[in-house]
Amino acid sequence: MAHSDTPVRLDIWSDYACPFCYLELPVLQHLHARLGPALDIHWRAFELHPAPVRPLAPVSEPPRAAWARTVSPLARQRGLTLKPPPVQPRSRLALEAAEFAKDAESFSTFHEALFRAFFEDGRDIGDLRVLGDLAEDAGLDRESLIRALEAGRYTSRVLADEEEARRLGIVGIPAMRLSGEGPVLLLSGAQPEEAVRAAFARVRPGPSLSAMH
Repeated sequence: MAHSDTPVRLDIWSDYACPFCYLELPVLQHLHARLGPALDIHWRAFELHPAPVRPLAPVSEPPRAAWARTVSPLARQRGLTLKPPPVQPRSRLALEAAEFAKDAESFSTFHEALFRAFFEDGRDIGDLRVLGDLAEDAGLDRESLIRALEAGRYTSRVLADEEEARRLGIVGIPAMRLSGEGPVLLLSGAQPEEAVRAAFARVRPGPSLSAMH
C-alpha cells in the first residue's frame, strides 16, 4: 500500500514547567528529521498550574528523590541534562511567548531555549526580563515580544489550546493527538519513539517505518 500524500498532524499539549514534556522533545525531533513533511508537529499550550491554583514549591526532599527515580534516568537515556528547578513560576507568559515565536517563524529555537533555561539553568521563565533575554538570544525582537506579552496579545491562543484539551479530556501532559486519514489516536506521557512511530503507522497506513531511514 502506498503512502498518502497527506501528512499526519501531531498535536502535543505541553507546558514549559513539565519535565516529561521536555523529555519528549528529542523523540519528536528525531522523528521529524526521519519523516520530514510526512509528520506535521504542532506544540500546544497546557498550563499545569494556572492561576489561581497555587504553583508548586521548588523541588526538594522527598520530591527530589522521586525526581531521581523518574526524571533523571529518562533524561540520561534521551541525552538531556535536567536539574530540579529552584523556582516554580507560572508558565502562562512563557506559553504566550512561544506563540509570538511561532508568528516570527523562530519557534523551534525559542521553544527549546525555554525548556533548557528552566530545566538546565534554573531560570525564572515567568519573568518578562528572562523571556526578553531568551527571545533576544533566539534572534527575536525583545521589545516587540515584551509589548505583546504586556498587551496580552497571545492570551486567547493559549486559552483556546487549553479549552481544546479539556474538550478532549486531557488531564495530564505531555499528551499527543495524531490525526490523518486513519483513526485519530491519543497518547499520554513521555512516549518512546517506537510508540509514536507505531501510532504514526496506524494513522497513515503504508510501508513499514522500519524501511524509512
